[in-house]
Amino acid sequence: MLRLTLRQIRADGLRLLLSSLAVVLGVAFVAGTLMVTDGMRAGAYARAGAFDRHTDLAAYAGRVPLSPALVDRVRAVDGVAAAAGELTGSAGVVGADGRPVLGYAVLAAIPTEPALQSYDVVAGRLPQRAGELVLDEKTVAEQRFTLGGPVSVGGVGGAARAYTLVGAVDVAGTSRDVGGPFIGLVGADALAVGGDGGYGRIMVAARPGVDTRALADRVRAVVGPGVTVRDRAAVLDAAVADAVRDLRQFELLLGTFAAVAVVVAGFVIANTFAIVLAQRSRRTALLRLVGATRGQVYRATLVEAALTGLVASTVGVAVGTALAAGLGALLGATGATAAGGVTVTTRTVLLSLALGTLLTVLAAALPAWQGTRIAPVAALTDAATRPARPAGRIRLGVGALVLVAGVAALLGAGATGQVPLVAAGGLLAFGGIVAFGPVLVPALVRALGAPVRAVVGAPGTLAVANAVRNPRRVAATATAMVIGIGLVSAFVVGAGSVKTGIERAVDARIGVDFLVTGIGGELPAPLAGELAARPELGVVHEQRSRVSDGVQVRAAHPALVRRTLSAVDAGDLGAFGPGSVLVHRELAAARGWTVGDTVTVAGRPFRVAAVVAEDRPALAGSPVPDGHVVDVVDADFTRFFPTERGHLAEVDPAAGVDVDVARAAVESVVARYPTVNVMDQAAYKKMLTGTVDMVLGLVTALLGLAVVISLVGVANTLSLSVVERTRENAVLRAVGLSRGGMRAVLAVEAVLTASVGTLLGVALGVGVAAGAMAVVARIGGDFTLVLPWGRLGLIVAVAVLAALLASVLPARRALSRPVVASLGAD
Repeated sequence: MLRLTLRQIRADGLRLLLSSLAVVLGVAFVAGTLMVTDGMRAGAYARAGAFDRHTDLAAYAGRVPLSPALVDRVRAVDGVAAAAGELTGSAGVVGADGRPVLGYAVLAAIPTEPALQSYDVVAGRLPQRAGELVLDEKTVAEQRFTLGGPVSVGGVGGAARAYTLVGAVDVAGTSRDVGGPFIGLVGADALAVGGDGGYGRIMVAARPGVDTRALADRVRAVVGPGVTVRDRAAVLDAAVADAVRDLRQFELLLGTFAAVAVVVAGFVIANTFAIVLAQRSRRTALLRLVGATRGQVYRATLVEAALTGLVASTVGVAVGTALAAGLGALLGATGATAAGGVTVTTRTVLLSLALGTLLTVLAAALPAWQGTRIAPVAALTDAATRPARPAGRIRLGVGALVLVAGVAALLGAGATGQVPLVAAGGLLAFGGIVAFGPVLVPALVRALGAPVRAVVGAPGTLAVANAVRNPRRVAATATAMVIGIGLVSAFVVGAGSVKTGIERAVDARIGVDFLVTGIGGELPAPLAGELAARPELGVVHEQRSRVSDGVQVRAAHPALVRRTLSAVDAGDLGAFGPGSVLVHRELAAARGWTVGDTVTVAGRPFRVAAVVAEDRPALAGSPVPDGHVVDVVDADFTRFFPTERGHLAEVDPAAGVDVDVARAAVESVVARYPTVNVMDQAAYKKMLTGTVDMVLGLVTALLGLAVVISLVGVANTLSLSVVERTRENAVLRAVGLSRGGMRAVLAVEAVLTASVGTLLGVALGVGVAAGAMAVVARIGGDFTLVLPWGRLGLIVAVAVLAALLASVLPARRALSRPVVASLGAD
């Protein structure tokens, strides 16, 4: 039986080729994912502690930053050789052209004590005194800065000021390489630029021979109970945990898409073996007649599947290595901090081989078991003429119930706001499609085939009949497409809906010409005041808020408050000004406040100018109940909360001032703040939705492999069906069907199968997206389902075109054999 199995593999190698391709692609994705993440993990561990090479102890701040005075007290502890405060934040660099250097810039306080300096200096030296800075070597080279020359740096603490560039450091691949400049200043300068009240931690170097445990106890006694002190091992452990935290999320993301590819490959493999074993029914019957037992035939089929899976998995590992190299290069080109080399481990190779082999064996197990149940005498008839076994009533009933349950879960997700219901609804709906597929898919094929028959004629009629003659087969082929297409459609519809919701919110709530935003952080403290001082500008409002006594206190501008309000229950918005507040409906009802009352907000008395209502619900996780909001004018908010900063300022020209003149005035102020950007509404929308587009592109690219595998399944099914219908196709050609007609039959059959799978996938994706949008809208935000018909139509068009291409090789094979020879085929 083993020798016979090996001969069968050689004889049927072409039939198993496309199923092997599905295994190759699935294993390649898994292997590539493991190799990339292993490389990232190795790099993360190697880089962990890059800036702690000389740190023996470290004291980490709790809720309150560590003051410079505390650093001095730690430095004075017996046994401490050096101590320095460290912080990391964000700042900006003004380039040689006078414009901010693009990219998120990392600001760090660099120790001046040589015993704690762990930076790799490639030119010059590290800063030793105030007014000096170092930059990463990439920024120095790109901007052509010179050592000893001035470089302007600014942050939240104020406008940019000139520092002397004294060195360049190599931070590539570390946690401080995030795609933008790296800025290193001495502690006092870093605190001033970052606007911080203290350090994030204090690094300590011990004197030689000092017991670090005893030293840690002495440091703990100095810093107090609210500060965590860690020894060197704990410091490195924390650095490793920080380094791999984002890596785990990235690994989970890639692993999810790899799992989708593997599931789709499993459908393709199972369908392939079901067809191949059906075509071998005569051979199986002869084996049974000459003495082979059902167990021997079953085990021989599993051995065949295992060998096929092992060979395909070996090729998949090789392809996965190339895929990992490409993905690693792409991550490196985009400046991803986690990017690393490709690491091929024995664990990855063995796991990938085992996964591909096991997947193939499991996919072949059910078709193999069903094949052995055919009686030898019955199997001696022509397999092509035997009617396909219909789906059982139990399967159809369960499928219908599961499908209904999935739809109900998606409908209930919006009503309850439960995210798990969206995932459960999608999985149940897909399970219902799989179980109910042998009835649903052929019915849809006939429905879609009706206009095709009217247009194409006899080839269309033949194609529809061929597609539905085996309901289980066409259902399995179409179902493989539902997974990938459904996920792509869900992300496309969800992303389109989110973008529309964001744009609608900007239109409704931003009623000014210009928006000034902080790049990766808050706005600098003096910025709003400088903008308001310009005579060309009429409205300058920095969006800020603070929770006080269970109430969200918001800064508001009298000229802008109307744009977010849905109703004014009582009072007059014209009375809103210094010393008065707008109270929202829910808070007024809860506390019994009415217009004209004197109320206490943030510990100070205010007069209620109006009771208002707002159409936007409180976001999930809001620190106050829905509607517990009061609005105060900007001047009052600044007086009560002078240190509170916002991320966005709204600016309008003064009356009679041209928009271009106002823009020039805004830009003249913003030019001195490299961590600030100015834009109009269109640019602001593009900035907010840019991440959505980027994520959609990444997800579509990753899910594209699953769609490719499912299309391989279409080509595979069609190719095996051509082999199965060799004599039948010869008869058709003998009675007058042209070569073009035969190509049309196979093309229409492929298109109908792919179209049904695509339409079911789009319907499933739209349903999942609808449930997700309902949940998001309930949690907080003005989001509704928006169907991007153009993109959905493009998905269908691409699937149809790919199906046409998938029919080319099967058609060529069907026409490559002479008619006479095909009529005599067994």
